[in-house]
Amino acid sequence: MVYCKYVVAVIVLIGLMSTACKSPQDDYSPNVVFILVDDLGWKDLGSYGSEFYDTPNLDSLAKEGIRFTNAYSAHPVCSPTRAAIMTGKDPVRVGITDWIPGMGTERAPDPQLVPPEDIHHLPLEEKTIAEAFKEEGYKTFFAGKWHLGETKEYWPEHQGFDINKGGHNKGSPPAGYYAPYQNPRLEDGPEGEYLTDRLADESIHFIEDMASKDQPFFLFLSFYTVHTPIQGAKQFDALYKEKKEQLPDEGAPESRKEGLGQTRVTQSNYKYAAMVRSMDENVGRILDRLESLNLSDNTIIVFTSDNGGLTTTKEMGPTAVTPLRAGKGWAYEGGIRVPLIIRAPNMPQGKVSHQPITSMDYYPTLLELADLPLDSHQHVDGRSLATYLKNPEQVDERTLVWHYPHYHGSMWRPGTAIRRGNWKLIEFYEEDKVELYNLKDDIEERYDISEDYPDKAAELREEMHSYIHQRDGQYPRRINYPE
Repeated sequence: MVYCKYVVAVIVLIGLMSTACKSPQDDYSPNVVFILVDDLGWKDLGSYGSEFYDTPNLDSLAKEGIRFTNAYSAHPVCSPTRAAIMTGKDPVRVGITDWIPGMGTERAPDPQLVPPEDIHHLPLEEKTIAEAFKEEGYKTFFAGKWHLGETKEYWPEHQGFDINKGGHNKGSPPAGYYAPYQNPRLEDGPEGEYLTDRLADESIHFIEDMASKDQPFFLFLSFYTVHTPIQGAKQFDALYKEKKEQLPDEGAPESRKEGLGQTRVTQSNYKYAAMVRSMDENVGRILDRLESLNLSDNTIIVFTSDNGGLTTTKEMGPTAVTPLRAGKGWAYEGGIRVPLIIRAPNMPQGKVSHQPITSMDYYPTLLELADLPLDSHQHVDGRSLATYLKNPEQVDERTLVWHYPHYHGSMWRPGTAIRRGNWKLIEFYEEDKVELYNLKDDIEERYDISEDYPDKAAELREEMHSYIHQRDGQYPRRINYPE
């Protein structure tokens, strides 16, 4: 009996010592707030150089975290990038290489190619980032645009999210930005309620509920704004209309020809400015609520966009990202380079990173920052950014590829782009031609130097096709050419 008591005492003592020696990191469960804005351009924030739009809350966030200058979406359009964020895989590997369901070839002017078939949903077999956090005891929440499945069995509530407020098959708000919304996953608020406000309200209510329960959470707020239709928040319309009228020539937009389309090169659309301001105000409301609930120091914030700004259409888009070339839908820098701000506990503040990164990186990054196990079988195409958050001055060479073998309403024709270091190559399949740029010297992509560096162009072209082949990518074929 004495021996048994001795053994019990030793076990208890060891347990107490283990608890006493336990690092605070062992219980570290930071919250995650991921904010994705639809079609937000690289230069649509004040901290990225906008002089027409006002984004005081996001500019403040940039001073509290790391702002990335070479952040890229995984694709020039939304659904593929969203799939990449959710899975940590390149859109080519997932099988989603166009927005869902995409634009019919018959709508493209004088098409020469038949684009490949892609899938119109995020496969349930994929382990999403939400599922990874849910497995670790997090409560998961989604609000806003989903656009990763035409039928409800592929919507957020079946992809790892406990709560879904507004995520369904549509890529733009069915009835616009004012209630009633006609959204099957969002109850209508009072008539005239603004959708951006409502999604922030839902997010704040969720945060408050989690705070009251002391429950770690993964919140994914996917604003529908600033996607078309361009409907400004009414409380800001007059402000930016007046600001527009004070611009030279009263803000008359300038444009530049891009293929069969036109690219806006000056920011002056006052309703778009009002949409940006509303988005910024609502991000500020969320940040303020985290602060008031004493959650800021234990919450990771990621803010970014799903593709470049809508600058290029048949007529001209609503925003401009000059000096970058083209916009959403294009594999030039304007269509794929996006704003990215990350604020995380115990990371430097007010720093700028020039490290090239892509959408697949968020999955492993957030797991590592939350001290959760990585899953290299899932986020196979992404890499953790933790090193660059701890050491923002570090820049490593990296190869990134954007495969878009479809036609798009921005007047894009099927093609693929690759960036390695400062070299950028774009291949256009209709013309069987390539363009080569050095982004260090020519961020505007104005000087095609493929004839000056034919060996470099051939090398990058081969590397690009090898990348696509390794991920079972598909190419367009000539019309009337046998499969």
